[in-house]
Amino acid sequence: MQSSSMNEEILSTNAINIKDSEQKEKKKKKKKDISYSQEILRKTIHLLSLNIPIVYIFVSDKLALSILIPMALIAVILDLLSRKGVPWAEKLIYGYFGSMLRKHETKKRKKIILNGASWVLISAVLTVLLFPKVIAIVSFIILIISDIAAALIGRKWGRTKLGKKSLEGTLAFIVSGIIVVVIIGIIFNGNYIYYIAGILGAVVGGIAELNAKTLKIDDNLGIPLGVGIVMLAFAKLWSDSFLFMMQ
Repeated sequence: MQSSSMNEEILSTNAINIKDSEQKEKKKKKKKDISYSQEILRKTIHLLSLNIPIVYIFVSDKLALSILIPMALIAVILDLLSRKGVPWAEKLIYGYFGSMLRKHETKKRKKIILNGASWVLISAVLTVLLFPKVIAIVSFIILIISDIAAALIGRKWGRTKLGKKSLEGTLAFIVSGIIVVVIIGIIFNGNYIYYIAGILGAVVGGIAELNAKTLKIDDNLGIPLGVGIVMLAFAKLWSDSFLFMMQ
């Protein structure tokens, strides 16, 4: 009888442990906005945004803005119409890209919530307007490359929690950002001032990406602005010689 009672207790304990594990697993799944495969697809589309800084290298600010401003306006209008329930806009946004949108990008709220594509185009307009060409290009390429690196590495191999994200993802952002700075510096013969400013910008970009949710700023806007402000501040305080690299 005693042995039977012990076995029942063990079975009961195991059942409770299994249930707890299942609940924890469900909670983890709920926390994830989209699957990892959808994350890869989302970031692949994000990678297409590299066309913006690459084309900007070869055109004037005026021409770049004449293309980017209408694109940003169209994206924002489509975004807002889809949230207002306009059928054709909903079909266009959610029909083609719905599975790749994060939860906060699909919820209909009173306050304005834009999706990532709209913020990318808004940040492209602002970086061209606010910063010298070399800073705008470095800032925007870091946004694209380092954001992808942080998301994919952080989700796949992130083990050490850092704020609301992971240490591994943040390190991936900073390292890839520094690589971007070095590659651009080699191509355009950047001086040591450029490298210092760019590396500082990459670090600040990583911090901006890490704290975007806490600060309630979309990382597609916070990252390039953070990188750009640091690089421009360094140029003003130390030397602006690198600002003419692409002229």
